[in-house]
Amino acid sequence: MKQRLFGTDGIRGIANQYPITPELMVKLGRAVTRMLRSDNGPVVRILIGRDTRISGDMIECAVASGICSANGEVSLGGVLPTPAVAHLTVAGGFDAGMMISASHNPYHDNGVKIFNSKGFKLSDEQEDDIEALLADNHTTAMNRSDRTDDIGPVIRMTEPDRVYAAFLRQTLPKDFSLKGLKVVLDCSNGATHHVAPRLFGELGAEVATLFADPDGRNINANCGSQHTRTLQEKVLEQGADIGFAFDGDGDRLIAVDENGNKTTGDQILAVCAQYLKENGRLENNLVVSTVMSNAGLHQALKQLNIRHMIAEVGDRYVLEKMRTHGSILGGEDSGHLIFLDVHTSGDGILSALRLLQIMREKQRPLSELVKIMMVYPQVLMNVAVTRKVDLSSIPEIADAIKAVQSRLKDRGRVLVRYSGTRPLCRVMVEGPDADEIKRYCIELIDVIENKLK
Repeated sequence: MKQRLFGTDGIRGIANQYPITPELMVKLGRAVTRMLRSDNGPVVRILIGRDTRISGDMIECAVASGICSANGEVSLGGVLPTPAVAHLTVAGGFDAGMMISASHNPYHDNGVKIFNSKGFKLSDEQEDDIEALLADNHTTAMNRSDRTDDIGPVIRMTEPDRVYAAFLRQTLPKDFSLKGLKVVLDCSNGATHHVAPRLFGELGAEVATLFADPDGRNINANCGSQHTRTLQEKVLEQGADIGFAFDGDGDRLIAVDENGNKTTGDQILAVCAQYLKENGRLENNLVVSTVMSNAGLHQALKQLNIRHMIAEVGDRYVLEKMRTHGSILGGEDSGHLIFLDVHTSGDGILSALRLLQIMREKQRPLSELVKIMMVYPQVLMNVAVTRKVDLSSIPEIADAIKAVQSRLKDRGRVLVRYSGTRPLCRVMVEGPDADEIKRYCIELIDVIENKLK
């Protein structure tokens, strides 16, 4: 299996795969700039944003140096959510946007997500072109023809987070208000820690904020969209109407209802699909999700008479299928939700606002809205691996997967895949009996560990 520098969520900075070094980031800045600039074209303008990881400053400086040395112009947005970078790239007329983040991963990982001038993540082919340029030392090296008067400037943007917040408000009805609602926000010590509490407060909500004090190392640490226990407890303690957990770079959302129950991305997707269909706004009557989506989502959409298409894991693959087939709604169970009628990227804050708008208009709590979808029991376990080979090429693994699927028959399913960003093999088993599927998952883990560790 080919190892790519780019994973499903941008250029990887996982220490045992492709360590991110200043030298590599300078080369990346030069490669992207030279890929974008025609021979005699104008100066390339690139926006850079970052999350709160301690390595973000170093990477920002290195990437900016590479861009400037190739006569590109850099605008620094500072700490911003990923969807803010996507929006500002388009709104500011930039040739590209670069977000320094490893999303939901621990602080010691980092990476770079790249957006084109229209706010979409690069295609596999474009990423391959960048990899080729990075491998070409002549292309990314400083040439004798590179002169100091050909070096581009660095510009620090003024309050880009407020520009992003204004965009989010424009997606809401003019008279929209959260007055009378108590909301708890878990900002994951990440990129949403300024903009989210301020925006929800300005909209009239009573806001309690958790994990909004980043120190460079506490991003995603037992908090955020992957660790919601504290948020669930706080919603109950505060008697809040709802709670929202974002991930480190703010493109994911997991919600907690007024009873402290966690609501998945699939459930939010089902609620939004029903609302859009009822209001005649669900383009082509179509929703896109991934192979990791819960079977309950498929059943809910079927009952609503909504078409459902499946994409590979990764929000950009969901987006590609949405654009190809004319859908405005898609997402992942992990909380990446895409509203293509207003944005080009998954956006945790936007997703939260859409959900609150539905609650307001229907005058129903989240616990009632999510009853539209029954969540099938699902067990997901990870195996650390030292190599990523084609799983179907290992008879013992292929046979074990086939055996479990045969025992489940049409009552459930098995999905085994590699992580796009980490040296892990993910094993998911879904079915009606929680104990049964946990047992099957452990069986598969044992086989995979034996063959791939």
